[in-house]
Amino acid sequence: MDEKEFLAERFEAHRTHLRAVAYRMLGSLSEADDAVQEAWLKLGRSDSSEVENLGGWLTTVVGRVCLDMLRTRASRREDPLDVYVPDPIVSSIDGVDPEHEVLLADSVGLALLVVLETLPPAERLAFVLHDLFAVPFDEIAPIVDRTPTAARQLASRARRRVQGAAPAPERDVTRQREVVDAFLAASRGGDFEALVALLDPDVVLRADTGAMGPGVSKLVRGARAVAGQALMFARFATFARPALVNGVPGVVTAPEGQPVSVMGLTFGDGKIVEIDILADPVRLAWLDLEVLDD
Repeated sequence: MDEKEFLAERFEAHRTHLRAVAYRMLGSLSEADDAVQEAWLKLGRSDSSEVENLGGWLTTVVGRVCLDMLRTRASRREDPLDVYVPDPIVSSIDGVDPEHEVLLADSVGLALLVVLETLPPAERLAFVLHDLFAVPFDEIAPIVDRTPTAARQLASRARRRVQGAAPAPERDVTRQREVVDAFLAASRGGDFEALVALLDPDVVLRADTGAMGPGVSKLVRGARAVAGQALMFARFATFARPALVNGVPGVVTAPEGQPVSVMGLTFGDGKIVEIDILADPVRLAWLDLEVLDD
């Protein structure tokens, strides 16, 4: 085995972890892959013989790449989208795909990723690297061009925003599946009051149809308003099937086997407290939904 093959083998041992870091940083699976590939290119241009902790070094590199991507993304958006749903990770209802297990190791739900999208890039990086991956502030500081104390303050601000905005996930999977089944049954049957009963009074629905998608991206609040939205699309409920979305029971709608939306759900006290729908045809085409094939 020559030196390049040895280096590639060492890099591959860290790829899944690096993709998990990048996914939390970017909320995009395709951009996460780009960030990991950029880290590989940077490794190839560096003297790896001087790197004592390759995993830590690569995590730092991916963090820098993601920070640059977030800053570029922010500068490109002259009119930021009011509604943006990050890429969901979809698995069969029977269990999380082994390839997705590391990506979801800390139960990163869509609700958390939605909140992370609202953070300034430096705060997002400090929170993700420290709180989710235990990277010391001494290593985070040079990435954001701050002192370790300032990096700690960035993470602290992000943590407060996350704790205040992201609902604490419910862990009763059996109950979650029952709620999803009841939600689909009520949607198919056009039962408005049954839908309302399954929703938290302050439920939030986000629907991201993308720039090219049909309809308009929207944000809807309140059980009766959200139930009304569900009934507007009741004709598609026949094509809905249960799936795991970021490790939690959710729904994929696929008329004639062609996915048109992925619905991630957040549960609390036995009810649905948040619904995040990705219906952007361009981004859906990038997702690996083969696990749902009959």
